[in-house]
Amino acid sequence: MSITLPGPLVLAGAGKMGGALLAGLLARGLDPRTVLVQDPDPQGAVADLLADNCIDVLPVIDELTTPPSVILLAVKPQVMDDVLPGLARLAGPDTLVISIAAGRRIVGIEQHFAHVPPVVRTMPNTPAAIGRGITVAVANAKVTPMQKALVDDLLAAAGEVVWVEDEGLIDAATAVSGSGPAYVFLLAECLAEAGVAAGLDAELAVKLARATVTGSAALLEGTDIPASTLRENVTSPGGTTAAALQVLQGEGGLKDLLTAAVAAAKKRGRELAK
Repeated sequence: MSITLPGPLVLAGAGKMGGALLAGLLARGLDPRTVLVQDPDPQGAVADLLADNCIDVLPVIDELTTPPSVILLAVKPQVMDDVLPGLARLAGPDTLVISIAAGRRIVGIEQHFAHVPPVVRTMPNTPAAIGRGITVAVANAKVTPMQKALVDDLLAAAGEVVWVEDEGLIDAATAVSGSGPAYVFLLAECLAEAGVAAGLDAELAVKLARATVTGSAALLEGTDIPASTLRENVTSPGGTTAAALQVLQGEGGLKDLLTAAVAAAKKRGRELAK
């Protein structure tokens, strides 16, 4: 199904996540002639994507003949206040503002506009780059059911979209799914290093760790069986896995570490909030 918008889509920020979302939208039929990108210097694969699709890229977009249907904010949270005033001047009364910036609250976005626009705050994660992400979204009172459906269509290019009613939950969701891929990558990294410490060749240890993490993830995705049951199915009483799990599930083990890690990420999200 192609995506059709009545006006332009302005993408502010063509970094990895902004570029990943744009790639997904173009793949799903969004007309590149309706896209404008505000970014001082796109790099790498994103720059190639923009050039291949003849998408206009400007350091600053000063004016448009038609107000944008969507402004997609994919800039770093630290520069949001510098970027938003200019973008706000482009917006019409029905322009939908979608933010993927961590820690930036809806009220902090609204304050840059003359009239409160429809705003959706989201938190995607990096598997969005291959269409396998999950995005948590929350809307302000100005967002209509039709605009929510549009957000679903736009962000479906990145994977699944789930909505929450309480914006306060976004910080917790960010700590779990937004930051979560880093936890999984660290697991693969540490598992490989542990394999080397146990005597494996480094190349073999990396191959085993990567295949184990990705294969286990695919198994988890392909069933409704709870993760706890899948774990139990691997664990024979008195066996090797049971010995390892005694360490991982002991005091100060994986559960305690992840609980502390998620709490730290949530706290940092609230510190960044404006």
